[in-house]
Amino acid sequence: MATHHIVTIVGSLRKESFSLKIANALAKLAPPSLKLDVTTLHGISFFNQDLEANPPADWTAFREKLQKSHGVLFVTPEYNRAIPGVLKNAIDVGSRPYGKSSFLEKPTGIISNSPGPLGGVNAAKALQNILPGICGTIMGQPETYLNGIGDAFNEKGEIVKEGLQKVLEQYLTAFAKFVEKQNA
Repeated sequence: MATHHIVTIVGSLRKESFSLKIANALAKLAPPSLKLDVTTLHGISFFNQDLEANPPADWTAFREKLQKSHGVLFVTPEYNRAIPGVLKNAIDVGSRPYGKSSFLEKPTGIISNSPGPLGGVNAAKALQNILPGICGTIMGQPETYLNGIGDAFNEKGEIVKEGLQKVLEQYLTAFAKFVEKQNA
């Protein structure tokens, strides 16, 4: 079985973000068929169409990372019933220039999270609205909205909330099958 390299995009810049902790946990739990490259969005400059003819080095590096991958997994919090601006900016950078999206044909997964009761469902739905047309097929099931995530990790970033590891493992099993099928 081949190893599929997955760019795992963390939708938050916060050093102790729940999304980063979840992404790191996913990378540790990933089956041998997946290698998750946890990617933060620090250093990606603001998208400006005026710069497309001569894109900044940070845009080029991000686009190349996406192009070399076998899939993309978004791990995002919800901000104001949508995705964080930094994540939307990265999507804009990666999806341009028009017609040459670096997300194209990449199997895509979405995991949202929130310390609140809804698990960032609005952020996931926002991504489901933004991504079609610029990415590959989005995995439909299992939909994963991680709620009450505020007490799920210890000070070392390890999972302590009973059941979370199982949910992440189930997601990764489904995502590995999905990526394998899409890359066949």
